[in-house]
Amino acid sequence: MEGLPILSTMMLVPMAGAAICLFSPAALARWTALGATLVTFALGLVLWSNYDIGGAQWQFTERAELFAGFSYALGIDGIALLLIMLSVFLMPICILASWEAITKRVGEYMAAFLFMEVLMIGTFAAQDIFLFYVFFEAGLIPMYLIIGVWGGDNRIYASYKFFLYTLIGSVLMLIAMFWMVAEAGTSDIPTLMQYDFPPAAQTWLWLAFFASFAVKVPMWPLHTWLPDAHVQAPTAGSVILAGVLLKLGGYGFIRFSLPMFPEASAQFAWLVFTLSMIAVVYTSLVALVQADMKKLIAYSSVAHMAIVTVGLFAFNVQGLEGAMIVMLSHGLVSGALFLCVGVIYDRLHTREIARYGGLAINMPHYALFFLLFTMASIGLPGTSGFVGEFLSLAGIYQTSTLVALVSTTGIILGAAYMLYLYRRVAFGGQKNADAAAMKDIRPREWAMMVPIAAVVLWMGVYPESFLAPMRADIAALDARIATAAPASDSNPVMGTPREHAANALEHTASHEEGAH
Repeated sequence: MEGLPILSTMMLVPMAGAAICLFSPAALARWTALGATLVTFALGLVLWSNYDIGGAQWQFTERAELFAGFSYALGIDGIALLLIMLSVFLMPICILASWEAITKRVGEYMAAFLFMEVLMIGTFAAQDIFLFYVFFEAGLIPMYLIIGVWGGDNRIYASYKFFLYTLIGSVLMLIAMFWMVAEAGTSDIPTLMQYDFPPAAQTWLWLAFFASFAVKVPMWPLHTWLPDAHVQAPTAGSVILAGVLLKLGGYGFIRFSLPMFPEASAQFAWLVFTLSMIAVVYTSLVALVQADMKKLIAYSSVAHMAIVTVGLFAFNVQGLEGAMIVMLSHGLVSGALFLCVGVIYDRLHTREIARYGGLAINMPHYALFFLLFTMASIGLPGTSGFVGEFLSLAGIYQTSTLVALVSTTGIILGAAYMLYLYRRVAFGGQKNADAAAMKDIRPREWAMMVPIAAVVLWMGVYPESFLAPMRADIAALDARIATAAPASDSNPVMGTPREHAANALEHTASHEEGAH
């Protein structure tokens, strides 16, 4: 491994594959894309196996000065490692999901997915703040094209909405980045994570970054682009959108907002908790009445990502670890649920729940996979969903019982809408002769489902293999947000960010009690 720029190699392989796909006929483009994504995943396994748990915080670092104030700097910690592995794991599955569904401009479609893989790896590995911004924003382009060119009937509206929502918020973040680099004298992310920005400036910087990350998560009420994007996107587009692109917001909070602006993060914890509590309840209730399977899963994504944000701003190790596991689990489970929708959509060409029923009779293997992912979505013990939600809720309970209580209702409502969906699709009478005649999953679909099912169970039974790589980084982040702003003589009531967050919640609760 020594001397091999493995992160750059992992980006070069799909980039070369994308170039080949652009000039290849459909059949060759499919095999080229599959081959490139499998090679990248194999390199990811090498990365995982050579990552030194308990070693240096930043590993596999690469650096080249491009010009003043901008460096090609890559490197990963345990948090970035897990999110990169999630990305390279899902990408071959996305190619398989598109194998028969995409029939026009296949080369360009495969190239868009491979280019997106390059940008996702670059986003998680970037160690220069401007390089991060380039990768972070460039990821809009391939997804915009995937929705706008290969999407459904209303794809143009959905693609523009997706692009504009995510772009506008990021402009403020770029302005904040320029100020930060001028203030700190460096664009190096690890250095900026340890830099103590003035408390007054932190407020504005935090809000500027929040404008971008809240849209990416997405948090209520900035979530309205997501259902449209999911409904109009092809199946693989929905898988990678829910599986990885939504995690960019959570990663941004972990990498930038919390360590760089700890005081402001504590100051605005009440805002994050309020928006998250509304999202958990509101989007779960909206999901409960959906007639379109994709829309139901899209709204459930907003509710699950709200558990991520409350865990992140709990300001303790359990909350942070739980938020990371929820992100990984949601990436797998939501992607798998969209694949389940795609499997039956390819046969019947409708996402209306009412058009199905009784699929457990003629598609028993499909019904089994769908059941597993449904149970993982609602947090059944033994699946990945349970571990993350348990840790997140345990973490937030230490900070606020009110937020923990409201967040827990999301699990109850999640069980309601997911089991209701499963009952209508898999059981009940076979209302549609076409649905009753559908064949069970084929070998290509087995190849899509089995790997995700295996990892969902692996994470649920032995989560330590996923917690261990990031434990030191989570502990370092927790120490940073706990000690970055000790009490001062000028403001003796200030305290640490953890105390600040708790005090803010207590003040909010007492204010609400007084109002009642």
